[in-house]
Amino acid sequence: MYELKQAEPADAAVRRWLAVVVLGIATFTIVATEFAPIGLLSSIASDLERSPATIGLTVTAYALIGAGSALLSAVLPNHFPRKPLLIGLMLVLAASNGLAMIAQTFPTLMLARIVGALSHGVFWAMVAAIATQIAPPNRMGLATTIVFGGISIANVLGVPVLNLIGQAWGWRVAFGALGGLCLFTALLMGALLPKVKAEGTVGFAALAGVLRSRKLWRVYAVAIFTVAAHFAAFTFIEPYLRSVPGVAPAAIAALLFGFGAAGLLGNIVTGFLIDRFMKRVIFVSLLLMCVSLAGLGWFGLSLGLGLVVPLLIVWGAAISILFIGIQTWVLRVGGAAAIPASAVYTTAFNSSSGVGAVLGAIILNRAGLSGIMTWAGLIVAVAIFIVVLDRRLDKTS
Repeated sequence: MYELKQAEPADAAVRRWLAVVVLGIATFTIVATEFAPIGLLSSIASDLERSPATIGLTVTAYALIGAGSALLSAVLPNHFPRKPLLIGLMLVLAASNGLAMIAQTFPTLMLARIVGALSHGVFWAMVAAIATQIAPPNRMGLATTIVFGGISIANVLGVPVLNLIGQAWGWRVAFGALGGLCLFTALLMGALLPKVKAEGTVGFAALAGVLRSRKLWRVYAVAIFTVAAHFAAFTFIEPYLRSVPGVAPAAIAALLFGFGAAGLLGNIVTGFLIDRFMKRVIFVSLLLMCVSLAGLGWFGLSLGLGLVVPLLIVWGAAISILFIGIQTWVLRVGGAAAIPASAVYTTAFNSSSGVGAVLGAIILNRAGLSGIMTWAGLIVAVAIFIVVLDRRLDKTS
């Protein structure tokens, strides 16, 4: 790890932040890989002669396996060099996309996705913690913001661009492009990442300590309720928007782009605020998310586009801020056990996203599209309560 000095040379400071930016590019790459089949679903299904629902399992299985594999990073030996490990994981992801590109059967495609998911979970659990090692100690939040900016950019550009590539040249070329991006990212990491020492504690004892931490479990609880609420609502955002009065089918893509662009703006805002006002940023963002989801549930389908657009933008910005804010919170509370703490968080995040999608489907059958949004807002209210409780416990301890 770079050692912070009183007057660090300008070129050394630039290399620090270039290394963090490279990790942001890596995050973009792995998120684009995770959701790639979503934009290519119909063409893959037609080519492999399977139903779109069956091909959709490649996304579900990827998320669940990634959730489990994240825990591997918590028990990897502490002397294992981090830089070669990250590069190796990215090369595995490149091989996964390459195998997907040449897959002639659904089982082969699923195997490719399983291999990628194993790499994805370990990489995801480590990347934020390593970024904070590279960055100056007082800029942990900014480093996390840059790394997780890859999520927002992948949501705004990744899936739509892969969809365009698939339409123009076929889904196999799209996966080939992803494989090439993985190789390019591995080269960037080799050139720009410093030798990062394996700091802190990992192993089964460290993981057990994380699992015993009540303070960390309060953070995880906030994450679980927030992520479950988001994916319960967002999984069904397309049919919801189709039901809004005055929304033409052609406008849905623009609305979703606006949602992603708001998330990117949220990333930028977070970079300026998160290091100084972390708890306040999280609380306000949860409050805004709760209000926007409840508003969509109560009034969106009756009052129409004039209300839906601003609420959608607020939701997009708020959830992006929360993804960064909660990860930063995990790293601060985790301290020396940042990687095991982040590994558990990654597992909780991925599991909650799957649970949220299932919960949304259950609510849809019982209460309709408006009901999904309303219930998602209520779930976020539980996360707000936990944040308030945590602040009170901090004051009394």
